[in-house]
This record gives sequence, structure tokens and C-alpha cells, in this order.
Amino acid sequence: NESSVGRVNHTVVTHFILLGIPNTDGLQTILFITFLAFYLCTLLGNLLILLAILADPHLHTPMYFFLCNLSVLDIGFSSISTPKFLANLWAKNRTISLGGCMSQVFFYHFLGSTECLLYTVMAYDRYVAICHPLRYLLIMNWRVCALLAAGTWITSSFHATILTSLTFTLPYCGSNVVDYFFCDIFPVVKLACADTYIIETVTFTNTGMVPTTCFLLILASYVRIVYSVLKINSAEGRRKAASTCASHLAVVTLFFGPCALVYTQPQLSKVLVTPVQIFGNVVTPMLNPAIYTLRNKEVKAALRKLR
Repeated sequence: NESSVGRVNHTVVTHFILLGIPNTDGLQTILFITFLAFYLCTLLGNLLILLAILADPHLHTPMYFFLCNLSVLDIGFSSISTPKFLANLWAKNRTISLGGCMSQVFFYHFLGSTECLLYTVMAYDRYVAICHPLRYLLIMNWRVCALLAAGTWITSSFHATILTSLTFTLPYCGSNVVDYFFCDIFPVVKLACADTYIIETVTFTNTGMVPTTCFLLILASYVRIVYSVLKINSAEGRRKAASTCASHLAVVTLFFGPCALVYTQPQLSKVLVTPVQIFGNVVTPMLNPAIYTLRNKEVKAALRKLR
């Protein structure tokens, strides 16, 4: 018996079992309908934004180029965990392969970091548009826009590759039950049969530094924007300048607000971490198209043309 137990404990893990959202037993049907509705709205909203911008030549500007990138990110980000979670709820099969788990970890940190960097680039775009309007098209030419967008994707891919590699070079030879609804670094490394101090430190440092740096850069951009807006003499000019930033400020608040709540309230972090993850993975990608559509006459006009 002892030798049998020893063999079981040292079997290499080839798949994981996702337990789902904690404390939701008996709510599978409600969760399935809710997550499916959010996911379909996310896909429809972001695809409409993409089609409207691509179809209307008037929207082929730097701001809408970055908005296209954001729509692609929102589609990808919501697709990391939601389809698998829906399949688990529908078929009651909670198994995910090792490769599938690695993919979820990689794309979660890849797309999350890219979105964070993209918000920073979009803040810089608004800064140039309001503080240097006469030189806007010269500064934000297509080459610069392409380099900025490519830089966000490439930098984030390195960030995610490092974190994923550190996570899955650890040996997994014991339990394979992940106490969460998708594979993320901290729930997964708890199952490793080795010292996890390095990966936990690197992950906590990286996932803290990237959003903090981006937030400070966004804050610096908006300090300059507010200063420039206050110097505008006409009320109409100030209103127009503020309107161009309102949508971006709203999505930045949705992105950074819940994260800040978790990091600044450590006594509530265990309670808040799951709702914050669900909000970021499922709700925010659905709200972004609505925010940019409801406050933007040009996008609404492009959607009417598309219809």
C-alpha cells in the first residue's frame, strides 16, 4: 500500500480539474445563462465596432486604430476562460489538459498586459491631440501608431512567456485540482511539489509593476491634458476636449479600479479577488464597446451606415 501511494503521489500531472467559481453549487444553470449572455454581447459589440471602423474611411484615424486594437483584445480576453467555463457548466466535465492550462495562463497575462499598455498609448494619443493639436497628425503618423501598437503586443508577449515558463517548469506530481474557474498562476502553483517562492515573487512584482507604471503614465498624461483644457478660453472648446477623453477615462477606471481595490484592501483581497477576476474577464470586455458607442457620435454614425 505504501509503495502504491508513493507511485500515485509522484505521477506526473498531464491534466488539471477546474473546480469552478467557489461557493456556487446549485447555480450552474443561472451561471451558464449569465456567462453566455455576457459573452455573446461581448463578441457582438466588439465585432460591430471593428466592422464600423474598418468600413468608414472617416474613422481611419489614430484614435480609432487603437480602438480597433482594444476591440480585438476584448474579444480575445473574454475568450480565455469563458468558453471553457461554459463547456464545464454544460457538459459537467471540468478537466483541462496541461496544454490548455498553459494557454490560459499565457493568454491571460499576455492580453491583460497588452490591454494595460494600450490604455497608456491611448492616453498619450489624447495628450497629443489636445495639447499639440496642430502637430497631431505629424506626431501620431501611421508609422508611429503601428510601432506603438506593435510594441504593446510584443512587450506583453515577452512578459507572458516569462511568467508561463516559470510556472510550468515547476514539477507537478501531486494533486491536479485547481480551486478556481480557470488556470491562473497562483491557483496552479499551489499544486507544485517544489518551492514556489521565486515564481510567486516574480508574478506579484510583475503584475503589480506593469499596471502601476501604466497608471502613473496615464495620470501624467491627464494632468497635462487638464492643464491645457483649463487654458482654453471658450466653453465649447473645453467641452469638446473633455468629451474626447471621457470614454477613455471610463474604460481606464473600469480596468484599474477593481485592481486597485484588491491591492489597497488586503483584508478584503481573498473575498474580492474572484468577483474582480469575473468583472475583468467577462463584464469589462462587454462594457467597452457600449462606452465608446454611447458617447461617440462618429461611431454611432458609422454603425448606422453599416446597418
